[in-house]
Amino acid sequence: MKKFFEDIKKDIKFKSAGPGKKLTDDASSAHPNVAHASSSAKNHRHVPTEGAQRAGAAALARVEQQHRPKVHTSQDAIRNQVKRELEAEAAALAEKEKAGGVEGSKVPVKDPSSLSVSGVYFTCPLTGASLTKSERDVHIKEAILMRFEEDSVEAAVMMIHTFNKDREKVKAAVDIISKYVENICKNPTEEKYRKLKLSNKVFQEKVASVDGSREFLQALGFNSTMLPVEGQEEEEEFLVLPEQSPESLELMKERRDRLQRGEPVRAQLDRQPQAFRPSQNATRFELPSEFYNLTAEELKKEQQQRSDLVEKNSMLRTKAMREREEQRERRKYNYSLLRIRLPDGNLLQGTFYAWDRLPALFGFVRESLVDGWQPFELIAPGGQKLQEAEDVALAECNLVPAALLTFSWDSAVQADIAAAGGKSPTLLKPELLETIKTLS
Repeated sequence: MKKFFEDIKKDIKFKSAGPGKKLTDDASSAHPNVAHASSSAKNHRHVPTEGAQRAGAAALARVEQQHRPKVHTSQDAIRNQVKRELEAEAAALAEKEKAGGVEGSKVPVKDPSSLSVSGVYFTCPLTGASLTKSERDVHIKEAILMRFEEDSVEAAVMMIHTFNKDREKVKAAVDIISKYVENICKNPTEEKYRKLKLSNKVFQEKVASVDGSREFLQALGFNSTMLPVEGQEEEEEFLVLPEQSPESLELMKERRDRLQRGEPVRAQLDRQPQAFRPSQNATRFELPSEFYNLTAEELKKEQQQRSDLVEKNSMLRTKAMREREEQRERRKYNYSLLRIRLPDGNLLQGTFYAWDRLPALFGFVRESLVDGWQPFELIAPGGQKLQEAEDVALAECNLVPAALLTFSWDSAVQADIAAAGGKSPTLLKPELLETIKTLS
C-alpha cells in the first residue's frame, strides 16, 4: 500500500513536468509541444484540490504508521510470554500423553453419554467462568492482565503471586520491594531512594526476575527514565519515583500492605451439585479419565485391594503413617465423585478433590439443604460414621474415586423437635429439585 502511494506521487510529478525532449533537440523547438501537452493535460487531468491532497497525505501517513514496528508495552510482553509458556506446557502435555499412549496403559476413554459426570470443571474467581482443566490457567492469566485497566495495583499483586511458582522467590521480591517503600517513606526527600538502577545485581536477580514486580513499581508511580551514570559514556535505564506528598506516601504504605497480603489466584473446583431421583443405580459410577492418575492395570489391582484398605482404616495408626498413605492415595486419584442418599431416597452428587477434607464434604451437604443448620450424620460404605470435626482427607477415608454415603438427621435433635410439635426438616433446596434427574 505504501509503495502504491509512492508510485502515485512519482507519476504526478512526472506528468506535471511535460512530455520531455531528446538531448539532441533544440531547446526552442520544445516549447510548442510543451504548451500543447499542457493544454491536453488540462483537458484530460485535473490538478488535485487542496482537500484531496490533504486526504491523500493523511492516508499515506496512516499507511506509513501501519508499517512502523509496534512498540511493545510491558503488558504486551507479558501476554506474549504467557502465550509462549502455555504453548510450551501444552506441547509438553501432548508429548507426555503421546508417550503414555505408546505404552498403552492409560485408562480407556469411555462413551460420554454413559458417564456419571461429564467431566471436571473449575470456576474462575475473577470472572465466574466455568473452565476445563486445560482452560483454567490461560483464562486466569488473561483475567489478571485485564485487571490492569481497572486497578493496576491489584493486578500487579495478583500477577506477582500467581504467575510465579517459586514461593521463596516471590517472598524475596516482596521483601525487597517493601524495603524500597520503607526507605522512601522514611526519607521522602532523598532522591537516591527514589531511583532504582535496573542493571543493579540485586534488582536483576531478586526483583526483575519475578513477573509483575516491575508492573507493581510502576503502579506505585515509578517511571522508566534513561539517566547518565558516572564513569560511563552511555546512559542507563532507571525507575524513578517523583517526590511524594505525605498523602501519597500513606497510599504507598497501603499498597505495600496489599502486596504483602497477596495470595495466588486459583480456580475453584466446581462441585457440580446435582440431585437425582431414587435409583437402584446409585452405586454405579462411570467416571471420566480426569478422575484417575492410574493405568488401567493399576486401576484393576486397586479395586481388588479396596477391602484391605477398609480393614487398614480400622487399625490404629500414627500421624506419620496416615500422612504417608495419604500421599500415596493422592498419586492414584485426582478427584472423587460422591453421592449422598437422603431420607426421602433422593440423591445429592458432588465432585471433590481426593485430598479434600471431611469439613469440605459436610459443608457441601449443608449448603445444599434448606435446613442445613440442623445437625446431621454421614455414613460411609461399611458403616463408618464420618466426623465433621476430623481434619481427614477423603482418600484416607477410602472415599475415592467414588462412593455412596448415607445421610441421616441427628436422632436426638429430631426427637426434641418432634416433642415440641415441630415439623420434619426440609431436605434439598428448590433450585436443586428444579433440575433433578434420573440416573441411567
